[in-house]
Amino acid sequence: MDDPAGKSEPRRAKNPVRLERSGGIATIVIDNPPVNALGTAVRQGIFVALDLAEADESTKAILIAANGRTFPAGADITEFDQPAQPPELGKLCDRIEACSKPVLAALHGTVLGGGLEVAMSAHYRIAAPSTKLGLPEVKLGILPGAGGTQRTPRLVGIEHAYGLIQSGTPISASRALSIGLIDAVDEDPRGAARALAESGMDVRRTQDNRSKLSNAHEDMVLLQELRAGLDQMPGPQPATARIIDCVEGALLLPFEIGCARERDAFAECVASRDSQALRHLFLSTRKAAKFPELQGATANTPEQVAIVGGGLMGAGIALACLRAGIATTVVEDGEAGVTAALDRIGAALQRSIAKGTLSEDAGAHALTQLNLTSRITDISTADIVVETVSEDLNAKRVVLEQIGRHAKDGAVIATNSSYLDPAALAEATGRPNHFVNIHFFAPAQIMPLVEIGVAPDTHPTAVATTHALAKKLRKTPVRSAATPGLIVNRILMRLRLVADAMLEDGATPKQIDQAMRGFGFPLGPYEVLDRSGLDISYTARQRQPRDASQRYVDIGDIMVNRGWLGRKAGRGYYIYDEDRERPNTDLLAMLDELRAQRGIVPRRFKNQEIRDRIFLAIVNEAAVLLEQGVASRPSDIDVALVCGLAYPDKRGGPLHEADHDTLFAIAQRIEALEAEDTTLWRMAPLVKRLARERGKFSDLN
Repeated sequence: MDDPAGKSEPRRAKNPVRLERSGGIATIVIDNPPVNALGTAVRQGIFVALDLAEADESTKAILIAANGRTFPAGADITEFDQPAQPPELGKLCDRIEACSKPVLAALHGTVLGGGLEVAMSAHYRIAAPSTKLGLPEVKLGILPGAGGTQRTPRLVGIEHAYGLIQSGTPISASRALSIGLIDAVDEDPRGAARALAESGMDVRRTQDNRSKLSNAHEDMVLLQELRAGLDQMPGPQPATARIIDCVEGALLLPFEIGCARERDAFAECVASRDSQALRHLFLSTRKAAKFPELQGATANTPEQVAIVGGGLMGAGIALACLRAGIATTVVEDGEAGVTAALDRIGAALQRSIAKGTLSEDAGAHALTQLNLTSRITDISTADIVVETVSEDLNAKRVVLEQIGRHAKDGAVIATNSSYLDPAALAEATGRPNHFVNIHFFAPAQIMPLVEIGVAPDTHPTAVATTHALAKKLRKTPVRSAATPGLIVNRILMRLRLVADAMLEDGATPKQIDQAMRGFGFPLGPYEVLDRSGLDISYTARQRQPRDASQRYVDIGDIMVNRGWLGRKAGRGYYIYDEDRERPNTDLLAMLDELRAQRGIVPRRFKNQEIRDRIFLAIVNEAAVLLEQGVASRPSDIDVALVCGLAYPDKRGGPLHEADHDTLFAIAQRIEALEAEDTTLWRMAPLVKRLARERGKFSDLN
């Protein structure tokens, strides 16, 4: 950092902020890769640099800019659970705004959260055309805490401010310019800001601008409507009501008092269980992406992907690749198979265009990147070849053997298998070192999770290349040992067994589904089964070895044998008439008959009991996976179940929730169930050990 006399000191490697002077313009340069997060050192550096620049009589204006790929993309959320270190972000923003000399912000990249709050405290803002600006704090169960709820309304008005803060969705630079969030868009924002500063300008403080708050009556009506609608919101973020309060404060209160209200609301939200859970997930998702195989491995960036099998899953993976700009080959059997695959992909593209998530030009370009063929030899240039044929071991082995013969040297060969033994599939390729189990979730173009099953023989480069594909597709990768079911489906099988046992003992599908919806799942387990098809889980069960001492519920098997395959057959756990869903009364009658035959006296289950049993089943099976080394960390399981099984994100994942409940209490509840039915419940040794030691799953992260 420069000293006040203008002598430049050598730049120290750990200094994330420096001050540069040129022609009366003092530029505060933030250089804290990868995203210039506003941690303590960065805040301190900006504060000191601002003091130095303002104290220098030769300074005409001060420019805040950042090196690297982005202007600060937010605060460092790891500091939220630590004692506050000065200067707090709000104090820094107040200091910037109070500066006696004009302060400009040159924006690029993703200007989010605290980064946007810093920008709004500057007197002028110029952004590159590709800049994205937003306040995503609500996605962590909190709200802007450095004056964002007070400055945003003053710049863009109440309606736009509430939309930005409550949605958490970033907007483009052109949109930001049109609503008044920024002052200009330029290909060279730093150069444009310098030119503006050199032309002469006045100090213009955001807190003094009330021109966008002149329609007080209309704004109050809007806020009253928003507050009245809180009860109708499906599971609103706890921050929503506080956001309305704070935005209202910008309209009615002096700036300082509005900021004080915001600070109280921010502290309340940060301390909430929901926010703690969401922050846990945010950090866990980052941690999950750090595979041990990536250390020192060279990823071959996948430019071409081949998919063998153009069914629903194959078409979904193809669509995800096409939307990411990856040249994609889809191999299907014969002309009819090729035509059917084209219809699936084309229809999905059209749906995306109709929803506005894809432009017509982007959809047309995607099709130019698609090669549909019936020739397996066309996979020969692909960097990754993904097999997605039916979940049958022999069929997959035949296809994988062909892929092994025709894929280029060094190509990653992957299976999307859900339940089959990856070792048997790897052997069929003849290239086990280049084999991975890459498991997408349907619909693959939408669902965020990709499980990457890694075998002991898998070469790190194959893992790194597969990981690079997942990131290019904007998916959330989670590592698993290559084992049947990986993480999510292993837990899903146990969840369904416990649900089926309650079904056999007296509950109904509708009651169980409603109970789990009340827990926070978007769909209950039987609604999911009906949508995916009962034959898929049936086939998986038939392949799994059975422990004769463990309870097995055959209700799903009987249904499949009767042709009740779910929605696609018009009948499963529910009956489907023209998109209407109603209970399958024939199934209820069948359950009564089975109970009578088996001497089961039906009992009533309370919704809370249903939720607790399924929750305990998930936690206990997750502990087994950790003991077996299938999952690397408890936090990886939380991410996998939230992203792949739609476990409620505001609960933070089952193991985070178990820690909150305490494992001592968890163990007591499982012990009671074990005493009731030893054929269904066996406490995982890890749960027992952690409960005895008063430990937590988080200790293993």
